[in-house]
Amino acid sequence: MRITTMATITFLGTGLLGSAFAEAASRRGDAVTAWNRSPDKLLALAPFGVKAAATPADAVRGAERVHLILKDDAVVAEVIAAARPGLAADAVVIDHSTTQPQLTAERAARLGAEGIRYLHCPVFMGPSAARNAQGSMLVSGPEAIFNGVKAELARMTGRLDYLGERPDLAALHKLFGNAMFIGLWAVMADILTLAKAGGVAPEDAIKLLGTLDLNAVVAARGTTMASCNFKPTFELAMARKDVQLMLDTAGELPLAALRSVAARMDQLIASGYGAEDAGVLAIDAVRQS
Repeated sequence: MRITTMATITFLGTGLLGSAFAEAASRRGDAVTAWNRSPDKLLALAPFGVKAAATPADAVRGAERVHLILKDDAVVAEVIAAARPGLAADAVVIDHSTTQPQLTAERAARLGAEGIRYLHCPVFMGPSAARNAQGSMLVSGPEAIFNGVKAELARMTGRLDYLGERPDLAALHKLFGNAMFIGLWAVMADILTLAKAGGVAPEDAIKLLGTLDLNAVVAARGTTMASCNFKPTFELAMARKDVQLMLDTAGELPLAALRSVAARMDQLIASGYGAEDAGVLAIDAVRQS
């Protein structure tokens, strides 16, 4: 069956995620060109019909959309500058990189002033999800530009959330999500340490976590914390007692998160918040100054 080309697009950066995006786009029928600082990473994309380019400028010539999946702000700025000579006036630069919000806003303003159509679109997905259009994508930037590529972006992801024109919103929300993931991994590491100290199989400790409704915790306690409501249902002093039981159980074994949690609790208890709900851990973030 003949595949009809849907679009001419470019991917700048073909690490694990970028390669998966490029492969998926080519499978959908798009004409795909890619560039990567390490050319050997492009070789695996050749069987999917992805054309390799020697430079960013070569890669973006004739592209309707230019997707960036790069390491950080410095690399994003460097690669965009290198691509500029080949960038079409009506091309849309779609940046999936996880970047610093303030620098993202400054970059969006600068590029907009230079006439470059730019959206910041970080994602919550790994390579497998990118290949199968799963996971989620956040978008911030001019609504008119978003509307022009909305259908194409929707084909790349399971969920597409447009957050508005403020250019740093997607960058901030990406950090919110990654903070949750990384924090959860740290706490799970500590739970596995407690399991080791107590002679419990690590699989059994993780199995217990699967019985807890963490979404309900976020919806309920997260909402009260965000609204600065610390009416006690689990007093901070009692939560600190439980954390001490965890520290005592772990003994000298290394912990990723709990010792820092204990130190923060001690600061708040010393400041007179021991009888408040344990959600008072967020007080400095949410109280009105």
